[in-house]
Amino acid sequence: MFFQLKLLKGVNSLSQHGLRPSDIQFLQEAASADYKICSIRLREGEYQYDLAKTIASFQVELCFPDVKDIIKRLYGEEKTNEVRFVRKIQTILKKMEKGKVVKILPKKNPWELQRYALSSFKFQDVNKNHVILTADQQIRQMQSRLHSILSQEEKPKARASDIRTKLFILICIIATSYTVILWDLMQPTINSIIFVIGLSIAATCSLVLGKILSQE
Repeated sequence: MFFQLKLLKGVNSLSQHGLRPSDIQFLQEAASADYKICSIRLREGEYQYDLAKTIASFQVELCFPDVKDIIKRLYGEEKTNEVRFVRKIQTILKKMEKGKVVKILPKKNPWELQRYALSSFKFQDVNKNHVILTADQQIRQMQSRLHSILSQEEKPKARASDIRTKLFILICIIATSYTVILWDLMQPTINSIIFVIGLSIAATCSLVLGKILSQE
């Protein structure tokens, strides 16, 4: 139970950012991806380009937006209440998915809207134009934040592993000490030196063991 709680702390460091391990991996792959070939046009000023650009702006912030998030940032909150417009944008996003620009991610909960992501920030569109959707500096900042989150996740795991090793060693020493004491008591003549040393070691290790457990 103790070690399960320690590992859960690492998972919580991700959930604080609204991210799952699979999300972290996806973001890392997108940040390091080169130009990807897509089968649609990405021309500045058109819906596809603007939507891809907006998704990229969320993604460098370590977020995966749903359709209403995208519309709100791009067109304003009022547009999110226009059902026909929302459906129109969803249709375009579906076309962008088929064109290998957008990826539709699994829902976290069944009642939530689909989330969208880019598998890369660089594309070669159907007209063979090279399109870059975010600046290199933003990608580097994103990678730095991801590294920081992963480092925070690894600390509890490393600490749990270290404590597990200490506990195992202490338990082995205590068990060995009591075994030696029992063996000494079973002899015709009790060796007081062995008895005292064994009892002292067992008592000391038991105190250290109790202190470690109480701190955790």
